[in-house]
Amino acid sequence: MTGDELKTGGLRRRDFLGTSALAGAGLLCGDPAYGATTGQATSCILLMLVGGPSQVDTWDMKPDAPAEIRGPFRPIRTNVPGVRISEIFPRMARHADKYAILRAVRHDASPVHDAGYQLMQTGRLFEEEIEYPHIGCVMNFLKGPRAGVPGHVLLPGPIGNTGGNMPNGQSARFLGIEHEAMIPDLETDAGIRGALDLRSESDDTRQRYGTNRFGQNCLRARRLVESGVRFVTVNMFDTVFDETTWDIHGYKPFSSFAGYRDVVGPMFDMAYSSLLSDLKERGLLSSTMVIAAGEFGRTPRINPAGGRDHWPQCQSMLMAGGGIVGGQVIGSSDATGAEPKERAVSPAEIVATVYERMGVRGNPVIAQYGGKPIRTLPYGTEPIRELFA
Repeated sequence: MTGDELKTGGLRRRDFLGTSALAGAGLLCGDPAYGATTGQATSCILLMLVGGPSQVDTWDMKPDAPAEIRGPFRPIRTNVPGVRISEIFPRMARHADKYAILRAVRHDASPVHDAGYQLMQTGRLFEEEIEYPHIGCVMNFLKGPRAGVPGHVLLPGPIGNTGGNMPNGQSARFLGIEHEAMIPDLETDAGIRGALDLRSESDDTRQRYGTNRFGQNCLRARRLVESGVRFVTVNMFDTVFDETTWDIHGYKPFSSFAGYRDVVGPMFDMAYSSLLSDLKERGLLSSTMVIAAGEFGRTPRINPAGGRDHWPQCQSMLMAGGGIVGGQVIGSSDATGAEPKERAVSPAEIVATVYERMGVRGNPVIAQYGGKPIRTLPYGTEPIRELFA
């Protein structure tokens, strides 16, 4: 790829210039239905669970499977009859009425982290030198920022090296640098400086979220939504190397089941439960979507090192707020968590759901070049209707 292509998000320079000309002629967002208000969510928080959580050890447990599949954790009851999750999430179990579990999410891309990040954050893999923009960047482009605050904030910063050499779906790409997410620093705009400063929060609140980077950034995400930011992305980790993450291969420099029990499980349990509870108590959950997803699942069978490897064929994720009916499970996997059994869901459907609930109908065309439309999602992608009453 040339320097010009890098600067223009993967488009060839002549194509990028063509796109700019079309923008000036009013041809961006060429779908006349794209701007229709269809949903009730006004904000969205995306929690990117970097590393790929194991479905069998989190939200789709298989207690009747052989030991080499079911793993070391036991399922526990939640406050929703018939719904059980892993024992590493005791607080989440008390809030299951607030979120939906999707147990049959899958994609067909290569089992590498970068491909999964792209799909879960854009709805598409990059193709023909086109790298598609992050959901939050698209929303910023289509809806614009609210007065005095950025449209999309990325906490604490972009995903770093996780072993691949591909785009990770966290850029605005061909939409232009003006639609990139803001990454806060000491020079952050005055409009959100106060939201990022947690000194006004009580010690009890900060403790409830967890005194770790992820927990404190989830608290900042709540405060950013309160300040009017439309979209917040929180990366739970920035790498999978030499740090305890969801990437449980079972050998160094990766993580183990003990890391789920002692570090990652409690970290997510505290932050996620506190975030949903706070949004609910402040009257914001009905208007704020909260999505928690990794880039893929893990192999159902435990590997020789005592961990699980990459598995895009089936994963579990969580969706809450913005009109989503909590306390439900959508889709199911087979007896080992290897493949969807009922109601498989694609990343494109997840992204389509966010777009529609935030007031973007259909399949928006966001640019064209050479007579060819650049779309954020494949044709025919529909939102996940079962999530809503």
